[in-house]
Amino acid sequence: MKIWYLIIALFLISINLRPAITSVAPLLDTIQQDLGMSGTTAGLLTTLPVLCMGIFAPLATKISERVGLERGIFYSLVLITIATALRGFFGTVPLLIVTAFLAGVGIGVAGPLVSGFIKQYFPTKPGVVGVYTVSMAIGAGSATGISAPIYESIGNWEPALAIWAVLGLAAMIVWIRFPGKKQSGLPEKTPLPWTSGRAWLILLFFGLMSSIFYSVTAWGAPIIQSMGYNSVVAGSMLTAFVLIQIPSSFIIPSLVARFGYVFPTLLGCTVIELSGVILLISDGHPLIAMLLIGLGAGGLFPLALMLPIIETNSYQKASAWAAMSQGGGYVISALGPLGVGAVYDVTGSYINALYGMTAIICMMGVLQVMLWVTAESTRLKKQR
Repeated sequence: MKIWYLIIALFLISINLRPAITSVAPLLDTIQQDLGMSGTTAGLLTTLPVLCMGIFAPLATKISERVGLERGIFYSLVLITIATALRGFFGTVPLLIVTAFLAGVGIGVAGPLVSGFIKQYFPTKPGVVGVYTVSMAIGAGSATGISAPIYESIGNWEPALAIWAVLGLAAMIVWIRFPGKKQSGLPEKTPLPWTSGRAWLILLFFGLMSSIFYSVTAWGAPIIQSMGYNSVVAGSMLTAFVLIQIPSSFIIPSLVARFGYVFPTLLGCTVIELSGVILLISDGHPLIAMLLIGLGAGGLFPLALMLPIIETNSYQKASAWAAMSQGGGYVISALGPLGVGAVYDVTGSYINALYGMTAIICMMGVLQVMLWVTAESTRLKKQR
């Protein structure tokens, strides 16, 4: 296939990997009031997809071996699209939870397969990964910023959630042209590094980092609304949180790749993110707070993805470290949105949840220092 077709296919699958999650965020308060959902139950709408991203990611390789890489992506896309479309027909709590689960399964399986797609079709052009990152940010930002205005114009939240299935239909038209064929010559399997202390540190860091991102994605708009802003304004500020990550996710890792200093940069991004949460606690302007949190998150995520590559000396080991950190990390991160909802149910306020986020970000900083110190210790030993 021509390269322009492959780029379009990559763009369309990537843009579908976040709207099922982020479209709910600006309407969460409305959905809660309409259906009488508790904060804990509402948190499941974000928790389930993220949890599935960790649980079902290891199955991606088996699915690829069985039906082929491209066909596996297509089937995942079908599942995401169906789950999203169903939200427009039945506005009930059980259906929302079921569709969150189904979409999460599709996203969880598709993510690793898309990485395989990039490696297979663009082996000498790693910069194509930027298309993946930007496309996900566009999908996430669009769903976050447009869902609330759609609700305001239509008057129902169900179509505002289901309309994102259109993106899936467009992608399916492109992806159905790919043949389903099994891969051959797979590399020798490398066991996950369960006995490595540094691998566990990276897993914990990835989990805490992602828990903050998904907690803000799920509850950022309700938190801003609790400060006196309407759903449209809150959704716009959440969109700013997502969109600011596009330049930071390009610029920060590029600077690290050129000049080094990965761990000082990680700490710097953590401080920036922490300052945004503290600004929300102190009743500062939420737009500035969301921009700071997004700027920090935009640097933390790609650098977290770089750590397994830095720590290993082969592609097989890097994949194993990444599978462990992301699989376990996403499971941990799924507890973030659920925890915010539970804290709100108990206290009736988001302030204690924000204090909890502050503590988690500080724990991230401690893990980064531990990784930095042990890395320097290893480097000095090698020099002796």
